[in-house]
Amino acid sequence: MKTIKHHLTDDLLMRYSAGTLPEAFSLVVATHISLCDECRAQLGSFDAVGGELVDDVAPVAMSDESLAATLRMIIEQKSDEAEVEAPRESGVFPTPLQNYVSGDLKDVKWRKIGGGVSQMVLQTGDDASVRLLRIPAGTAVPDHGHNGTELTLVLKGAFVDEHDRFAAGDVEVANEDLNHTPVAEAGEDCICLAASDAPLVFKGLIPRLAQKFARI
Repeated sequence: MKTIKHHLTDDLLMRYSAGTLPEAFSLVVATHISLCDECRAQLGSFDAVGGELVDDVAPVAMSDESLAATLRMIIEQKSDEAEVEAPRESGVFPTPLQNYVSGDLKDVKWRKIGGGVSQMVLQTGDDASVRLLRIPAGTAVPDHGHNGTELTLVLKGAFVDEHDRFAAGDVEVANEDLNHTPVAEAGEDCICLAASDAPLVFKGLIPRLAQKFARI
């Protein structure tokens, strides 16, 4: 993995640590931190702070059944350990993403959405959506803005927009203030993992017509 220039924000890492992110965003965060030493270390710091806060919470009275319920949970967890899936072999996709795809890049079931771009929508909760995108080398994604937040993690290749260049491992955090036209660099298709909590805002008529069909 080349040097990562674009990282997750502290707010996203703190919300991931606290378990308050939508599942779609959590998948992008987990995939990025599996590639990025810097964000993984920062997440560890937030986890440690969260642990300290828990230690400072005043104790509360427990019911008589609490111990028995805890023991049952431990026993049930141990009985399930044999069913835990073994780590997958390394590939283009880190393990968190492989678990959602049930494989690696070669196993993705692409669906064309126009302009040469293909996608695979991954199954997560309803509060946000996440998809794999394949943008052919040299192809531009239609000019668009955002109604909410969009996280785009590059897994393979690179893209450029009016603001910067994003290569493998980089993540772009977009909000309502960002309008851009991402273009996959020549020489290699760009494979991205993108999560959003609101529909994109396309300026062109054709992209707007295709938006409902593509679920973006």
